[in-house]
Amino acid sequence: MRAAGQGGDGQNVGAPTDADLARLIGAVAEGDRTALRALYAATAPKLFGIVLRILRDRSAGEDALQEVFVRVWQRAGSYDPQAGSPLVWLAAIARHKAIDRVRQDRAARLIPAEDGFLERLADTRDGETDLARRDALARCLESVEPDHRNCLVLAYCEGWSREELAARHSRPVNTIKTWLRRGLMSLRGCLEAA
Repeated sequence: MRAAGQGGDGQNVGAPTDADLARLIGAVAEGDRTALRALYAATAPKLFGIVLRILRDRSAGEDALQEVFVRVWQRAGSYDPQAGSPLVWLAAIARHKAIDRVRQDRAARLIPAEDGFLERLADTRDGETDLARRDALARCLESVEPDHRNCLVLAYCEGWSREELAARHSRPVNTIKTWLRRGLMSLRGCLEAA
């Protein structure tokens, strides 16, 4: 197979076809490192563009792109040409890897729920009434079990989904739903009593 963009006589022939990419992925699935290099050469610029749009940081994008091709190396055998275009499959891996990296970075920046969770809830420049509500909320949140509190803060202040919380806490989604429901009930009861 010729490299993308080069004909046998050195002329430009354009991007590789879906069939070319599918053959390369098939060869990668069989452990062919040369095919992986050719797949990288043919698709890396497009995939890097996808990753960069999500991460908005060139260095992080370069790291994520490498992770994409590690994932391709590991998962090439799962590609089914009948399910869709090879480039769509590769782009999905790139998007997922970039989104995972955003989530990891976001989680790394978060202050642990036990230390300073309240700082993420409200602007300290709020009015006096809002500060009183914030103090009541702080007291009530402190009474919630730490894992439940962490889920509440991440879900309602950071926008995490139940699936993301389930992955973070290594629990089933239904357990997270229960934690959120119990945490909210506990908060509501505490705030009504305050």
